[in-house]
Amino acid sequence: MNLQGIVAVSGKPGLWKALAQNKNGYVLESLDAQKTKLVANLSTAKLAALSEITIFGVDDDIKLTDVFEQMKGAANVPDAKADGKKLREFFFQVAPEHDEEKVYASDMKKVISWYHLLKDLPLFNEADPALAPAEAEAPVAVEEIAESAPAAAPKPKAKKAIKKAE
Repeated sequence: MNLQGIVAVSGKPGLWKALAQNKNGYVLESLDAQKTKLVANLSTAKLAALSEITIFGVDDDIKLTDVFEQMKGAANVPDAKADGKKLREFFFQVAPEHDEEKVYASDMKKVISWYHLLKDLPLFNEADPALAPAEAEAPVAVEEIAESAPAAAPKPKAKKAIKKAE
């Protein structure tokens, strides 16, 4: 999934797409139906890229993109306004290693509402361009190298020096 350029702005609901950058901050457009434009001043607003957000885990933090991938495969994603207990049960399906004490119901509601905003966008089903070069540089099998290498030229036979006896 390609979440490059999608940000969450502190104090503003929903998700925003970064359109351009100016000297004071970023020009953003909301991903909802209104398509509201906003200039986020870097000195006052805090921006968080979705591709960089993690969720507290028991051992390690869980990437938000991994949770979204699990949510894609889930049978039914509850509404963000559902009961906290129902949201917690769903979160144990999609992120079983999340930390119950640190991940609040409000956090789960936010992640689910973000998922509902993103799931219909074409970029949600695109491959992440940051991962594409790594996949393109897959290791080459030894047989492929042997087949593509030019055949070694036969070594010229050494001429024997003939010494004439004097």
